[in-house]
Amino acid sequence: MSGHSKWATIKHKKGAQDKARGKLFAKLIRQVEVAAREGGGDPDTNPTLRTMFQKARSSSVPLDTIEKAIKRGTGALEGVRYEPISYEGYAPCGVAVIVEALSDNRNRTGADVRSIFSKHGGSMAEPGAVAWQFERKGVVILPKKVSEDELTEVALEAGAEDLQDDGDTWQLTCAPTDLHRLESALDEAGIGYDSAELTMLPKQSVPLGAEGDARKVLRLVDALEDLDDVQNVYANFDIPDSILQLVEA
Repeated sequence: MSGHSKWATIKHKKGAQDKARGKLFAKLIRQVEVAAREGGGDPDTNPTLRTMFQKARSSSVPLDTIEKAIKRGTGALEGVRYEPISYEGYAPCGVAVIVEALSDNRNRTGADVRSIFSKHGGSMAEPGAVAWQFERKGVVILPKKVSEDELTEVALEAGAEDLQDDGDTWQLTCAPTDLHRLESALDEAGIGYDSAELTMLPKQSVPLGAEGDARKVLRLVDALEDLDDVQNVYANFDIPDSILQLVEA
C-alpha cells in the first residue's frame, strides 16, 4: 500500500471521517451528480455512477439523498452545475501531487488550491508535469479474514492484477474497467472487503524517512483534502510505519 493510502487508512480508523461526515457526504454527492450527468442516471449502464453510488452507500449516505443527486445530474431536478478539474503540483521534498476537484467556480477553486500549496511549502505545476508518475487503478482493501489461496483463486479469475500483503489487510489491484467485475466476484464468493474504489497509484514513490519531512507533506495533503471543492488528493510519498506511528501519535 502506498504511503498516502496508509495515511488515509489511519485517519479513517481514528474516526477523522466521522468528524467531517457532513463534508464527506457533500463530496460524495457531487461525485454521484457529475457521474450521472456525464454518463446517464442508470447505474447498470454507467459504470462510473455505479462505483460512486456504491461508494456513497458504503459511507452511509442516505439512499434518498443519492437519488436526488442522480436526478440533479440528469436534469430531472434543478441544481448547481459542477465541472471536474485536475491540478498538479509538488509538496515539500519533491513529492508529486494530483488534486481532483468538482467545482462550480473554476477561479475560486484554483485560487484555493494554489494558496494551500504556497502556504505549506509546495508549488503548482503545469498540466502533465506530474500525471505521468501515476496510473489509474481499481483498488480493493480486504481484512485478513480470508486466506491468500482462496482470495487469489477468486480474484485472478475476476481480473485482479496484483495482490499485496499490507500487514492486517490485503490489497487487490485491477484495471479500472475490471473493478465492478472484481467486486461482484468477491460478493458472490461471500468475501467481505473494507473498500473498493478507483484511485491513482504512483509508479514510483518518494521515501520520507524523517518525521519533520513527513509532517510537512501530510499537512499539505490534509489541507488540500479539507477544501470543499477537492474530491481526491493523490501523492507519491512513502513513509515508513515507524514514522507514521510518530505522526499519528
